[in-house]
Amino acid sequence: MGLSLHPARLKRYSEIARLLFKYGRADLVTRAGLDEALKPEDATSSPGAPNPDDLAADLERMGPAFIKLGQLLSTRADLLPPEYLDALRRLQDDVEPFSFADVERVVEADLGVRISKGFASFDPDPIAAASLGQVHRATLRDGRPVAVKVQRPDIRERVAEDIATLQDIAEFLDHHTTAGRQFEFVNIVGEFRRALNQELDYRQEARNLVRIADNLASFPRIVVPRPVDDYVSFHVLTMELIKGSKITSLTPLVRQEIDGEELASELFRAYLHQIIIDGFFHADPHPGNVFLTDDGRIALIDLGMVSRLSPARQDQLLKMLLAVSETDGDRAAALALQLGQARDDVDTAALRRDVQDLVSHCQDVAPQDLQIGRVMLEITRLAAQHGVRLPSELTLLGKTLLNLDQVGRTLAPDFDVNGALRDEAAALMQQRMRKSVSASNVFAAALEAKEFVEHLPGRVNKVLDAVANNELKVKVDVVDRGAVMEGLQKVANRITLGLLLASLVIGAAMLMRVDTAFRLFGYPGFAMLFFLVAAAGSVWLAVIILKSDRPARGGR
Repeated sequence: MGLSLHPARLKRYSEIARLLFKYGRADLVTRAGLDEALKPEDATSSPGAPNPDDLAADLERMGPAFIKLGQLLSTRADLLPPEYLDALRRLQDDVEPFSFADVERVVEADLGVRISKGFASFDPDPIAAASLGQVHRATLRDGRPVAVKVQRPDIRERVAEDIATLQDIAEFLDHHTTAGRQFEFVNIVGEFRRALNQELDYRQEARNLVRIADNLASFPRIVVPRPVDDYVSFHVLTMELIKGSKITSLTPLVRQEIDGEELASELFRAYLHQIIIDGFFHADPHPGNVFLTDDGRIALIDLGMVSRLSPARQDQLLKMLLAVSETDGDRAAALALQLGQARDDVDTAALRRDVQDLVSHCQDVAPQDLQIGRVMLEITRLAAQHGVRLPSELTLLGKTLLNLDQVGRTLAPDFDVNGALRDEAAALMQQRMRKSVSASNVFAAALEAKEFVEHLPGRVNKVLDAVANNELKVKVDVVDRGAVMEGLQKVANRITLGLLLASLVIGAAMLMRVDTAFRLFGYPGFAMLFFLVAAAGSVWLAVIILKSDRPARGGR
């Protein structure tokens, strides 16, 4: 398996090689054969100790795919130290906008209508520009103000080429390096490809907006913009315009005018509801994606990145959250082992010890200062270090909670995430129980019970008939049945031989009382013959036992 010689790929290989070399992974550069892609000055320079913020800046310079890769890596506590995770988490998707001529071309090609015909007005200056697209204010023909998100021209092809480059390197590293076998870079690139393909399909984001808006309808202080269906396509997303400001741009005066504690609490409860009850949650609530509306509500935007959880996974994550919140290290360690997939080099005892120490130290932290998301990410790092691969949902949950903690403290500096979680635990459990006894679940259980009752009499009759006809058989599966039977046969043979030898000894003892002319060593001859045969047989049996049993004892 080799690397491509295409000029565009070679240029990317060189950039990636410089990046790895700069951040102290020259071993991976050499193993992957990327050292040839380095310039002489790159290969001879010392990698040094760059600042973690430099990594975020370098990824920004490498383009949209690497910006998104950095955002994905910010969830991988098993790959990077905490200071790098924090730097990548702050990675802002803020780039130069593209021209309005390109906007017109994309919108008109996708919607099949000229902008002047489809919209009453369309602001040529974007209100936000990111690596994958940019957003413009507009007004529909019926007077509704909307935000129109337009994808960058040819961005899909550029991203696909970068992912193919990363795939080449990941495959090579997985096959030729210890780090590749440990972290499985191909799987990371595959996860990255799936997430990015979803973000590039604006129809999927429109569906996410509708679903999360419906799921959070019971939270009056939370608003999610709804899409305008007739103006949604693969590259264009038209949605309700949210009038407000980013949480990060709030002035001290605005903070005094709002009930920050109540807003932070409702936002946290809304996300717990998404994670634990709905099993479908917005996975990127960083401060730039959270707005304070003009009417004092919290708006969630940019819902391209979401995560789905099965009911079983929801229960496991709720247990983990409660274990960390209650600083129960033993239970957190047990859950980590239950959730994870162990490798051959797993060190269970060390993992239990380190997770217990980590969670136990949380007892010394003030409740309002405890960052549950950071603890979850640290558990992921410890698990990977000791040979257990935790599911990606856990790391994504850790990142989501950490971002929520930042948003909550922006709204209310003294907001206690840990206390809010404990307060909501009982309500969450009740909702989980109510969901488990929903009409569909009860109906499914009733159908299973009906099937069991219908088949029970016939099954009982079959068992009773088999007993009456002496046809009942019990099948026992054992490991290597031939070896077990051979062992039993050896035991039976030895017992039989032992009984024969014992009978010879008893016979000889009885013959000792019979005085005969044939004598041996001064004793009755037949009695002594029996004794000698028994003695020789005993010695032979002892030798056979010692000889055949020695390998078995040595193999244990």
